Amino acid sequence: MNDTFKSGFVALIGRPNAGKSTLLNQIIGEKIAIMSDKPQTTRNKIQGVYTTTDTQIVFIDTPGIHKPKHRLGDFMVRTAVQAFREVDLILFLVDITEKYGPGEEYILNKLTETSTPVFLVMNKIDQVHPDQLLERIDEYRRRFEFAEVVPVSALQGNNVETLLGQIGIYLEKGPQYYPADQITDHPERFIVSELIREKVLELTKDEVPHSIAVSIEQMKEREAGKVYISAVIIVERSSQKGIIIGKQGKMLKEIGRRARIDIEGLLGSGVFLELFVKVQKDWRNNQHQLNEHGYNKDEY
Repeated sequence: MNDTFKSGFVALIGRPNAGKSTLLNQIIGEKIAIMSDKPQTTRNKIQGVYTTTDTQIVFIDTPGIHKPKHRLGDFMVRTAVQAFREVDLILFLVDITEKYGPGEEYILNKLTETSTPVFLVMNKIDQVHPDQLLERIDEYRRRFEFAEVVPVSALQGNNVETLLGQIGIYLEKGPQYYPADQITDHPERFIVSELIREKVLELTKDEVPHSIAVSIEQMKEREAGKVYISAVIIVERSSQKGIIIGKQGKMLKEIGRRARIDIEGLLGSGVFLELFVKVQKDWRNNQHQLNEHGYNKDEY
């Protein structure tokens, strides 16, 4: 490694649905964070690793910051705020099509407590007129002293290379934390569970709120190199179980079909995916069940 190699940790923060996971996937070039048009999709800190010949940026995609309504919500907000103190740079992602409101105010107040440089990343520039973009930038600049302001379209990839270049300027000389071909620090089982959860959110839309979790029971290689995966989709109510299974099991079958395509892309091999649905009443307020599903309050 050359002696000018730079590295650092960068947090992606913002309101739920600002486009943080979309931006992370765009930068990394593969889907490691699930995307949904429902807010609060990301529950854990997802680490994505971007490496070039002279730079390594470790991105932390935090849960959207919001007013929590249950223990899971508390965990998500604590996780996001904790990230402020662990990184070299913060990207505050804003959906330019949404008006400035109490949520943005809350985040900016939190940011005043840190000395870490903050970039304002105005997302979804492909959806507004340039004049509107300038007005929104001025609105935010009056409220906080940002190190840089970078407009992007996370979905289209517009200006993402410019953003990466600006981040590189702020990083200091440092080690290469991960191998050059590694794109995340999460185990495959975690990403597989997230891909299944994404398909449930995608297909059930407003019928099933964010009261689902996915637990991987088994994941092992079988004959002819195919990977066998057994997973349980956990819901809070019997009515939600019925929705996810669907008439004659059609919904569960479609969830499995779509998830299998993404999982095969991730693993690079054939997959046999078996899905089950289980009711755990009010699991989001049960600390024992939260721990079981990977939301451990003792870690933060």
